[in-house]
Amino acid sequence: MSQPNFWDDSARAHKLMKELKYLKNCADPFEQGLKRLKDIKELAGMSKEDEEFLVQIQGELGLLEAEVDKIEIQAILSGPFDQNNAILSINAGAGGTESCDWANMLLRMYTRWADQRGCKVRMLDILSGEGAGIKNATLSVEGDMVYGYLKGEKGVHRLVRISPFDANKRRHTSFASVDVIPEIEEDVEVEIKPDDLRIDIYRSSGPGGQSVNTTDSAVRMTHIPTGIVVQCQNERSQLQNRQMAMKILRARLYELKRRQQEEKMAKEYGTKQKIEWGSQIRSYVMHPYTMVKDHRTDIETGNVTKVMDGDISIFTEAYLRMKPEK
Repeated sequence: MSQPNFWDDSARAHKLMKELKYLKNCADPFEQGLKRLKDIKELAGMSKEDEEFLVQIQGELGLLEAEVDKIEIQAILSGPFDQNNAILSINAGAGGTESCDWANMLLRMYTRWADQRGCKVRMLDILSGEGAGIKNATLSVEGDMVYGYLKGEKGVHRLVRISPFDANKRRHTSFASVDVIPEIEEDVEVEIKPDDLRIDIYRSSGPGGQSVNTTDSAVRMTHIPTGIVVQCQNERSQLQNRQMAMKILRARLYELKRRQQEEKMAKEYGTKQKIEWGSQIRSYVMHPYTMVKDHRTDIETGNVTKVMDGDISIFTEAYLRMKPEK
């Protein structure tokens, strides 16, 4: 960075800055933990003469334990794309208005989680429900280690509650699926032939307001060989929507390629892979009792409100610590 020509290549400079930030985030907590451990040892030596130091030592040990937990998670998040931003999609399941409202609740939960972590959220595409909520939404979440933390959210989320849309106040079960893929950098090789693309331009749709484009700027991109369809309508221009749609398509094609490789390896080794997409990973129960339970880790909490306000770290970190199935 001290070289005079460092900023001549801005793309390379930004990439190095991002790498530096990641390495500092790894090294700094470790060094701080060592310093705190040294201080605790010194206090322990002094406590033989003054028992009041024991209270201070207990407080310092609690802080050290929290720091070690963070270092452990940082070590786990060492996958090839764990540092990347994430593209998160939410789709309402069967059930009409009830499921659309549940999808909207999940959208709020993940948005609040991102806000609490200081992440930037950009809505790329959203389709409102007929009565309430949303049918589907795709958003970009930008921040430190976002994909690493959110990759375990992929799957079907189940809600049990007294429906606010049922005049008879009956209990309803709703489903919504969540998909998370890493945002792929340009230097990752994903071949997309122009002849394999069908691009449709249409007018943005939404509930109205100034944020909805009034020109034909929304872009729907179909990759003919795989049938993958992506769309983007919330950028300012058709060109920006096209660029973002291409970025999402690159990420989905890379994810498809990765899954196909995993399935091939599973066949070769004679093991059956657990397919999370389409499987129920977590239940949110609001009636007749309150509980959120992750069915993979068996972690649960009775504070549903706290979870719906974005505090999902109890589940994301437990998933990261979970040993992979052999």
